[in-house]
Amino acid sequence: MNILARREHSRAELARKLAPHAEADAIEALLDQFEQENLLSNTRYVEMLAHARAGKHGSLRLKADLRDKGVSESEMAEALESARGQDLAAARAVWQRKFGASSGAVADSAAERARQFRFLASRGFPGEVIRRVIGGIEDDE
Repeated sequence: MNILARREHSRAELARKLAPHAEADAIEALLDQFEQENLLSNTRYVEMLAHARAGKHGSLRLKADLRDKGVSESEMAEALESARGQDLAAARAVWQRKFGASSGAVADSAAERARQFRFLASRGFPGEVIRRVIGGIEDDE
């Protein structure tokens, strides 16, 4: 209960944390009980992580983080769709904060564009979104 009191966890993440302390059957029964009592919810975990990553990281990073925590594709679908819709605006905001670039300012060298591309890619933004941000393309599909 102390683990759940601190923050939301996915079922798989909580099972990994409890594994050294009990047998697998006991852990599964406990996790089933937590889900029935609505103390454990993968849906809430997905919402929490999506909210925490919003504006700082892209949809690819969110998808990787959720997959690492054992969340199924069906449980993460809605959050990923929402994150994809916010990728362009979030990437622009991150880019402007990091590089101090005003709207419409583009990198003047290939090396600088590559550096900016790597930075945004490491934050989990898709390549097409990064190209639009670095290239200064303003239209919002």
